[in-house]
Amino acid sequence: MKNILCTGYNHIIDGDMTMENKEFLEALRSARSLVLYRNIILDPACRAWLNFVESVAGDRPADETLNMYCELFFCLTQQAGPSEGGFTGDAWQDHLLQLLLYDDNVFSRWASLYSPEKLGASLLDAARGDLARLHAMYRIDCAAAREAVMQKLGATDIPCGGLPLWKELSAPAADSLKAKNHLTGEIIDLLSRSGDWGPCLEDLARYYRKAGAGLTGRYRAFRWCGAVGRMEGIDEPDSIHFDDLVGYQDQRQQVVENTEKFLAGFPANNLLLYGDRGTGKSSTVKALLNQYAEQGLRLVEVPKSSLGDFPKIITLLRQLPQRFIIFVDDLSFEESEVEYKELKAVLEGGLASRPANVLIYATSNRRHLVRERFSDRDMGDELHGNDTVQEKLSLADRFGVTIFFTTPDRALYLKIVREMAKHMGLELAEGELERRALLWASWHNGLSGRTARQFIDNLSGGLYLQE
Repeated sequence: MKNILCTGYNHIIDGDMTMENKEFLEALRSARSLVLYRNIILDPACRAWLNFVESVAGDRPADETLNMYCELFFCLTQQAGPSEGGFTGDAWQDHLLQLLLYDDNVFSRWASLYSPEKLGASLLDAARGDLARLHAMYRIDCAAAREAVMQKLGATDIPCGGLPLWKELSAPAADSLKAKNHLTGEIIDLLSRSGDWGPCLEDLARYYRKAGAGLTGRYRAFRWCGAVGRMEGIDEPDSIHFDDLVGYQDQRQQVVENTEKFLAGFPANNLLLYGDRGTGKSSTVKALLNQYAEQGLRLVEVPKSSLGDFPKIITLLRQLPQRFIIFVDDLSFEESEVEYKELKAVLEGGLASRPANVLIYATSNRRHLVRERFSDRDMGDELHGNDTVQEKLSLADRFGVTIFFTTPDRALYLKIVREMAKHMGLELAEGELERRALLWASWHNGLSGRTARQFIDNLSGGLYLQE
């Protein structure tokens, strides 16, 4: 890193520079002077940007500057992902804005937890200075960069095909990213229009307070990776909404009311959603994220195999400002598995209290999560054999609310099919949709919401091929 920033830098003499080169030199000096946001200069695209800017400011040979420009262009294409909306279209400027918004540093973390007036004056001054420096880096847009290369090359040395601009390199935004647009749109619009980012400090601090910092500011959904002991963000979580779900309104209303109490800061319960397969238990939990993400809700999916990591997960989430639902899907245990004891301690009874910003929602096909056998009730020569039974039953009792999703009857199954078909714009002769849906259920997995979805997916594909 040091070589990237310093090579040839001390040989730059301000007096012999053009105005354009002085702007590049200012940007280079600003990058070197970052205090709190130094993580940014470790980013691969930013390192390529530093090499290019130094080649221009240091008056390096034209071929070297051209090579650095092409390397930067390549790095920006590698970094470009689905656009989150509201960005400028300039690949370097958009990338720098993302680095700024999602950087994890002492200022962004503290600003996500406390209002600006509670932060120290030195920290605010350092952050304000970094914003001014980052804006100097931001000003090196694609037009200025290409013009600097073109001036060095001269009219006769322009590469075949010309020199492309790094504009509009991002892919169109996916539907699952649209929920984040509202959170980032205002601050992006403010920063992109501002001639100086220093005065935007309080606006940025308020953004961190609302959206979060670092990983939890960038993503709404996470998975816990037990092998490496950390959370990883999910770029495109399931986009399902409550409007997409048919039936089970009473059950979903219980989940919604509990979640809304949780988000409002009132006491709320851990939930166990149990019942027959394919009834929409998992979809109900996933739909919460798309409904309440802008109110600070985050979803962390934890596999059963990582239940032993719960103390570590709880410690991590306790320090964050958002509200987290730990989601354990398809939860059940065989007699030989003892991981359920870790979950019991977290739900209730551990020495460390469960933080107020964390709930656990689990789904299962079993009411009693640990497999129980008739032989368990045969005490044999066990002195306190009833304790074995109670130990296995106690896990489900630790969830404050248990919600039952039963297999739909024929009428509800057909209602789900009709609603899905309407949503997909499928039209069949009267009675034909129902006839096919019932036939599909008899051939496949019986009456369930999942069966209805599979039937509609198969039907829509078949109708498309017939067109």
